[in-house]
Amino acid sequence: MRLSLIPIAIFLMPLAEIAGFVVVGKAVGLWATLGLVILSAMLGAALLRIQGTGILRRISQETQNGGIPSRDLVHGAMIVVAAFLLLLPGFITDILGLLLFLPPVRDLAWKHLSKRIVVLGSSPAFRGGSRGGPKPQPGRRPAGPVVDLDQEDFQREPNRNSPWSDKKQLGD
Repeated sequence: MRLSLIPIAIFLMPLAEIAGFVVVGKAVGLWATLGLVILSAMLGAALLRIQGTGILRRISQETQNGGIPSRDLVHGAMIVVAAFLLLLPGFITDILGLLLFLPPVRDLAWKHLSKRIVVLGSSPAFRGGSRGGPKPQPGRRPAGPVVDLDQEDFQREPNRNSPWSDKKQLGD
């Protein structure tokens, strides 16, 4: 049922945007309408730069503290989507994009998305912390077994049957 609504929405969205251009164009004129479209694109780029760096800083700080920055990762993705919506010409996408730039709206979206999204940490920085293990210290390698390999441990005999082998396979 939901999958059938997506193509309909994709088809109707440009029609709604064109209708929005007509309505706004009648109210403020052609040049003001074009100026609003260009201004919204520039606003999207500026907001992406400002809020994007803040999100990246919070993600970095959360991983250094040994946590999983799932909320901040989703907020970062929503900021990218919001900037993309502002870059698209149209007033409906601009309204949706501006709403996504608001932290309370992103928190509301995260509240609904967090039930469906699972963020798994696989790097050493994600191990420990709230999961029960010791927190890794910034700039230090996590404790654990160290495997020291020599040069011959990295080498192996080439497979002559491989299609990527530079040796001739037929008739050598």
